[in-house]
Amino acid sequence: MRSLEDEVELRREAMVWLALRTNDGRDAISRDELTRFMYRGERLTLIDQGRGIRKPRDCRAALTIMTVHSRHVRSRPYDDVLGPDGYPRYKMRGDARGTADNNAVMRALELQLPIIWLVGVDPGWFQALFPVYVISAEPELEQFVLAYVKAQALPVLDSPLEEVLRQYVLRETRQRLHQPVFRSMVMRAYETQCAVCSLRHTQLLDAAHIVPDANQDGIAAVRNGLALCKIHHAAYDAGILGIAPSYEVAIRHDVLAEVDGPLFEYGIKGLHGQPLMVLPQRRADRPDRDLLESRYMRFLSA
Repeated sequence: MRSLEDEVELRREAMVWLALRTNDGRDAISRDELTRFMYRGERLTLIDQGRGIRKPRDCRAALTIMTVHSRHVRSRPYDDVLGPDGYPRYKMRGDARGTADNNAVMRALELQLPIIWLVGVDPGWFQALFPVYVISAEPELEQFVLAYVKAQALPVLDSPLEEVLRQYVLRETRQRLHQPVFRSMVMRAYETQCAVCSLRHTQLLDAAHIVPDANQDGIAAVRNGLALCKIHHAAYDAGILGIAPSYEVAIRHDVLAEVDGPLFEYGIKGLHGQPLMVLPQRRADRPDRDLLESRYMRFLSA
């Protein structure tokens, strides 16, 4: 059995290793790559075949937990795992082999050891969320409660200030669960290319919402997303560039009359009237035309 200090170091090394391979947690990682982690010269896979909870034999507690990919996850990647208090839940394993796995997660709670949450975003691809802490258990509902801070750091509702802190923690939890999962699903759907110009460099790409997620219609689904390079994302948010329900790019009329350098001339103005260069292969992942129309009407009115 590893010492507690060694187990803490193992988890730190695993998270550094993941950060280097996922653009600091922003991009998805394949199942195959997850089996290639090395610790002190030995291969130590971060994912099990057919098991959602991974506890290496010589570890005290679970190292990773997994949420498998499904079409349901693609349509609503995080809403179903959020509890009424805003914290995400992870279901306990209920089959005959579940006791040992559930106990491994319980030990992570007792020792307050950070774990890695692997959320499926495409078959064989996962968004790694880390560090994640198990902050409590709800055995009557057969689930664990997760957060991005240790249980000791969570605010207690004793004052208005603590309520402000609680809302901040909940907002951070929601964003840290939603944003990277949404980004990875969108990038996988668009094959890591800008929909407008087909730029492929992942560090220069964003997952843009058609309707902002703060809006009532701003669903966290691929069909409400677009893979855009940072220039075209900024132009889209600024109302300089619009995308019609026909998947055609439009540039604001007053901008078309401006004279600037070649990047502006060809990279912005030259796009007017052109169709999107990249669309997801799955029709269900393509931009929702009703959501595009809602956003496009605002673009035209501006």
